[in-house]
Parts: sequence; structure tokens; C-alpha cells
Amino acid sequence: MHWSVYALLSAVFAALVAIFGKIGLKDLDSTLATTIRSIVMAFFLIGVALALGKFSFLNTFNNKAILFIVLSGVAGALSWLFYFFAIKTGTVSGVVAIDRTSVIFAFILAVIFLSETFTWFKALGATLIAIGAILLAL
Repeated sequence: MHWSVYALLSAVFAALVAIFGKIGLKDLDSTLATTIRSIVMAFFLIGVALALGKFSFLNTFNNKAILFIVLSGVAGALSWLFYFFAIKTGTVSGVVAIDRTSVIFAFILAVIFLSETFTWFKALGATLIAIGAILLAL
């Protein structure tokens, strides 16, 4: 399957995270809700990895890979915490729109740290995403 199909599925499930999260947060603390969500995700993903036989790849990890996976996990946890803080009190469409400006930050950081190609066409796309996020958040 092409990567764009996985990306589209990711977007659909991310939208469901916002909807289900907003409903579930009605009478809950957002930090506790994020913690419960993380536990559910961990068990679910361990089950998927076991079912697909992925634990046989553990020997492919090295110190650099582990460091960056751990940093990614911390960044993801912080993202979830702030996301759930925001959707608890904000509108889902506004919060999700601003959250998706991560595309802009990812583009800039990928150019700086991963040597991805900067083009004015991509910069225009990032600008349009920013404009769309502002319009949805208003």
C-alpha cells in the first residue's frame, strides 16, 4: 500500500481521537485521561507487535536509535498532554486546526535537520496551512 493511504488513515484516526477525546474529557482531568489513553495504546500496540512478530527485530536497535525513539516518545507525550488540555476547554475544530500546524514545524525542522528540500511550492503549502488553521480557529 502506498504511504499516502497510511497517512490518510492516520488523519482519519487522529480526527477520531479529537472527537472521542472531547466526549470523554467532559468530566475527567485531561492529564489522567491522557495517561489512561497512553496505557490503552501501549497494550494495543504490544498486542499488534506480538501478532505481527515484530519483537524479533529488537536486536536491530542501537543506542542512537533508542535515544531518538525515547525523545520521540517524550515529545509525543507532551504533545498529547497539551492537546488534551486544549480540547478539554477549546473547540475541537480550532484545536485540531492549530495542532495540525505541526506540518509547518515538521517542514521547517526537516529542512534544517534532515536536509529535506526547501521549495517555494512547499513554503506556499505551509503558508496555506497556516492561513487555514487561523480561519478554522477563529
